[in-house]
Amino acid sequence: MSGAKSRFLILTVAAIVSVAIFSTAFRPGAASETHVKADTLQYPEETHFKNIQQLTFGGDNAEAYFSFDGKWLIFQKTSAKEGIPCDQIYIGKVPVKDDDKFIPKLVSTGLGRTTCGAFLKDGKHIVYASTHLGSVDCPPVPDRSKYGNRYIWPVYESFDIFKADLTGKIVKQLTKTKGYDAEATISPDGKKMIFTSARDGDLDLYVMDLASEKVTRITNTLGYDGGAWFSPDGKKIIWRASRPSTPEEVSEYKALLAENLVAPTRMEVFVANADGSEVQQVSKFGQANWAPAFMPDSKNIIFSSNHEYKRGFPFNLYIMDATGGNLTKISRDKGFDAFPMFSPDGKKIVFCSNRNNGGTRDTNIFIADWEK
Repeated sequence: MSGAKSRFLILTVAAIVSVAIFSTAFRPGAASETHVKADTLQYPEETHFKNIQQLTFGGDNAEAYFSFDGKWLIFQKTSAKEGIPCDQIYIGKVPVKDDDKFIPKLVSTGLGRTTCGAFLKDGKHIVYASTHLGSVDCPPVPDRSKYGNRYIWPVYESFDIFKADLTGKIVKQLTKTKGYDAEATISPDGKKMIFTSARDGDLDLYVMDLASEKVTRITNTLGYDGGAWFSPDGKKIIWRASRPSTPEEVSEYKALLAENLVAPTRMEVFVANADGSEVQQVSKFGQANWAPAFMPDSKNIIFSSNHEYKRGFPFNLYIMDATGGNLTKISRDKGFDAFPMFSPDGKKIVFCSNRNNGGTRDTNIFIADWEK
């Protein structure tokens, strides 16, 4: 959380990491006429998925999250073929019948780059982050050749968080501080928004009371903290974080951050109480462990990771308990599975994947019934 998220095509390990880790980009796709083989829609080992359905067919679609009533999804999309040069926010109604079509609707301005959409509890409004006040154009992508061709994630200073209605009209600007503000999600009671901000010189988590707009910082350790979610019972939070520890790592992190950049290739999953107290590092797997969320029981965890693969990919989905134990791999795509999220009733799961893309580099949205 986001992210959260610039999402780029998957060609190399760096590109795969970019598609995965930046909760601030990905892409929704309108259906295309491309017909692909169905044998990669679901792998035999994916026993937790039933009645899997592909919702988008082309472009880069990511960070698809349910509305509070479970009837809608909000997501971000890039598609050069459709004239969407960098991520914009879309919503679409979740299909109920087999012949229902998923029809995305643009709800961001179409300007700048947007990321990390989330529904408010009233079902009438959304929040998302956008750079459009800084420029109507897509912000420039970092020159990775300056950094050894590693994946470098830009934390654009012009990102702020906005509240909009479902017609796309912005009704309020929620953040106005200098520096990156993005990766917002909403508490189960609808009263609070957790997000990532650089307002105090590091990338930390903050909670805003939506009624008063009072903001409280809840993480204070050096390193990137982002992509946070509340547990379904509202008592805990979960997020991804980097924790530079050696002098060299600290120096590199600070130098990149001074240029509004992050190298998000080493992350672990953390949990804490909803107020930020009693922080615990749950995963200790190495590499990139991210896009975590609590499962419907508010105890177990689902996340994406590349820790099994020294080359940095594939990314697959895993579940584990709150101590990091009982690790179980639940997805098997050979490229990228990420952004898992359960419906409010716990019966469905949505995620984004490179599967079933006809040999292209597209990332699409998939939904399935969840089998325990």
